[in-house]
Amino acid sequence: FTRLFSDLRRLSYEERLKQLGLWSLEERRSRSDLIEIFKLIKGFTAVPWTVFFERVQNSSTRGHSWKLRKSHNATDSRQYFSQRTLNHWNSLTQDEVDALSVNSFKSQLEKRRHCQMDFLDR
Repeated sequence: FTRLFSDLRRLSYEERLKQLGLWSLEERRSRSDLIEIFKLIKGFTAVPWTVFFERVQNSSTRGHSWKLRKSHNATDSRQYFSQRTLNHWNSLTQDEVDALSVNSFKSQLEKRRHCQMDFLDR
């Protein structure tokens, strides 16, 4: 899509995204995974979060109170979902995790991306 713009064709993929103000595919995947975890934890989905994760008890580390640990699942796709997202989830701040709605959580992620451009990269 980004190559449709003739004046951007000579630029690298990253530069074209920057010029157009777009997210990379990896960033979009990470963002959507974080939004799904948020929905699971807040109860906005029919699937309980315990299917995918275990909550870390007595965490003395920095960060938020909803640190998650990978649970052992029988389905490979569930394990893959949890593995690719937990590091990002556990690095969020308490304010980001305490968002009251999905839209406010999305806004928090957008702010985080502007401050820390590589946050959603793998």
